[in-house]
This record gives sequence, structure tokens and C-alpha cells, in this order.
Amino acid sequence: GAVDFVTKPTVDIQHGLSDLAHQIISKVKIAAQASVKKRTLPADCAERIRALAAQSAMIKTTDTIIAIGASTGGTEALRELLEVLPPNTPPIVITQHMPERFTKSFAERLNELCQIHVKEAQEGDSVMPGQALLAPGNYHMELRRSGARYYVSLNQEPPINRHRPSVDAMFRSVARYAGGNSLGVILTGMGNDGAAGMVEMKQAGALNFAQDEESCVVFGMPKEAIKAGGVDKILPLNDIPAAILSHLKMMTPC
Repeated sequence: GAVDFVTKPTVDIQHGLSDLAHQIISKVKIAAQASVKKRTLPADCAERIRALAAQSAMIKTTDTIIAIGASTGGTEALRELLEVLPPNTPPIVITQHMPERFTKSFAERLNELCQIHVKEAQEGDSVMPGQALLAPGNYHMELRRSGARYYVSLNQEPPINRHRPSVDAMFRSVARYAGGNSLGVILTGMGNDGAAGMVEMKQAGALNFAQDEESCVVFGMPKEAIKAGGVDKILPLNDIPAAILSHLKMMTPC
């Protein structure tokens, strides 16, 4: 899969070439250093996920939100994580740094591969069990709540940490509206987007996971979230789905 993306300029090409050149050089350097590996799910890990999925029918999903942030290398990491989650997984919101026009096709691809429903988010979409909403390119996606109903709101406020969509914007909204009824995951990516928001989630009572360096393409975003103190557990990518399901099972009243 792709390590990262660069959009083709469509307007004001003459003035945009310098910025585009800088962006390409930066991303090529990062891609050259990226740790790209072909990963398969170990048999014992797959068996644990199947066992936990079988028990997950007991999980009460009404108030639990899973928030996932990713950047460089995140498209394949998200695929590996999401495709093993059972159909009754609690609601998921995802921010992946990706240009406009790419997110819809990426969500459709994930939807074909996963047991849960995956779609590009639209303004006001309800956040529901068995569904993952992906932030559209060029829009921040934030969680909102009206009574017992969670939904997402999109905006084009200025970029945060040079990104729109921003993981920090999403994590902060999850901290505010879901608090301890949330679980955060930060995956492979360069930069520090998501670190501050993950700290806010933890302070609000969430449990947070970070992908470990060995399984990351770029250990930037997870490293910064760990340094900031927002991470509870550092895990290989293959272990994150089982960890999510185990935590949800523990949260379920007997």
C-alpha cells in the first residue's frame, strides 16, 4: 500500500510549485526511511481475536466510542486493524491524514474488506455500533452528543499541526463528549498530531493505545503521544484488535 500521498495542484499552479516541491522532497525523504514490512496476523493472535469476538455479543456498545488517528503508513495499518473486528464492535471514528478525494475511495475499500460498515463521514452522521466513520479530506471531524445520541460535525477551521483533518481535533472532541466511555488508538505517522488530544482523552478517563515502533512505518505520532504521557499501553499492530476487545469485555457489566 501507499506510504503517503501528494495531491496534484489544480489552481494557481505557478505559485504552488515551490510548496509542492518542498512537500514532495519532505515526503520522499520520509518514505526512504520508512520501515515498510509485509505483515501477517500470527495464528495465536488470530485465535485470540476470534475468541474475544465470540464473546463480544455481550458488549454493551451504546456509550463506548473508539477513536483512531493515523498518518504515514496508516492506510495499511487501519486495514489490518479494522478487518478483524467483529460486526458488533462499538462505534469508531477515524482521522487519517489523507487528501481530499482520496478518503471516499479509501473508506469504500475498507468497507469491502471489513465486517463492520466503513464510510466517509458526512455532516451530522450518527455514530453507531458496527460502523466506522472516516474524516473526509480537508475537513476536521469532531464528535458531538445530543442526549444519548453521538454524531459527528465537520468543519474547515484552520489546520491543526499543519493538518486538516487533524487527529488532535477529533481526540479533543472525544475527550469532551465521551470522556471515560472512550478508547483511543494512535497509529503510525510522522509529526505530533494527536499527542495533545490523547493526553486530554486520558485525563477524561479514556484508555489509550499506541502502536509500537517495530510495527510502525514511521514512529512519529505514537512516539510523541507516549512522550506527552497520553498512552496507557504500547502494542504491536497485530495485538491492538485483541486489546480493544479485551478492554470492552472488561467494561461490560456482568
